Amino acid sequence: MASFNCFALAFFVALSFSSIDVGLAARHLQQLPPMPTLPIATLPPLPSIPNLPQPSIPSSPRPGALPPLPTMPALPTLPSVPRTTLPPLPSMPSIPTIPTTIPSIPFFSPPPSPSSP
Repeated sequence: MASFNCFALAFFVALSFSSIDVGLAARHLQQLPPMPTLPIATLPPLPSIPNLPQPSIPSSPRPGALPPLPTMPALPTLPSVPRTTLPPLPSMPSIPTIPTTIPSIPFFSPPPSPSSP
C-alpha cells in the first residue's frame, strides 16, 4: 500500500511540473506579435456527375423505366409438433423445525458427607 502512495505522489508531482511548462508556453504564445494573414487558396469547381445510361425496355409504359422486382415465393410451413405435458413437480419435503427450548440437565445429588467420630 505504501508503494501505491509513493506512485501517486510521484504522479502528482510530475503532473504539476508539466502544467507549469504548459502555462509558461501559453504565456509566451500570447506575447508573440500577430501572425501575418495568408492568402486563401481557391479550389477549382468540382466536375458534374454524368448521367447513368438507362435501360431501354420495349414493353415498359415509360421509356427508361426499370422492370418490377420478382416476388419472393412463399416459405413452406412447418408441420405442427405435438405438445407434450410435463409431469407435476414433486412436493417439497417439510423442513424440520429446530426446538427453541433447551432441555434441563439433570444434576445428581452430592454424595453424603462422612460422619465425624
